[in-house]
Amino acid sequence: MVGPMASWDDVRRIALALPETTERGSHDDLPAWRVRDKLFVWDRPLRGTDRAALGAAAPDGPVLGARVPDLGVKEALLADDPAVYFTTPHFDGHPSVLVRLDRIGVPELTELITEAWYARAPKRLAAAHRAATD
Repeated sequence: MVGPMASWDDVRRIALALPETTERGSHDDLPAWRVRDKLFVWDRPLRGTDRAALGAAAPDGPVLGARVPDLGVKEALLADDPAVYFTTPHFDGHPSVLVRLDRIGVPELTELITEAWYARAPKRLAAAHRAATD
């Protein structure tokens, strides 16, 4: 592990630094971040069915949900770093991953949140942001 592990303050700071991002509670009033009302990262505590499916592998710490561009990216993240990234049957077939927030470093988290934002932002907004940061 390199550097400090991420926190919800890091998630909030990184997400809100991206254009047209808002923070609004999800349906269960947990923190969630959206670009033009499209959810891209959110607080996703494990539910009973998740814990049952994961068994002993279920993490105790905070869990971040993040959109990814497609299922190929999801599979790559799950394969590359199963200590950080995981999924549950609830997300089967959905381009989202779950992240053990207390096991991811801030640079990797920044990349993940930025890619989640790009996956959900309107094309023109994404292109303008990419042009401004290149």
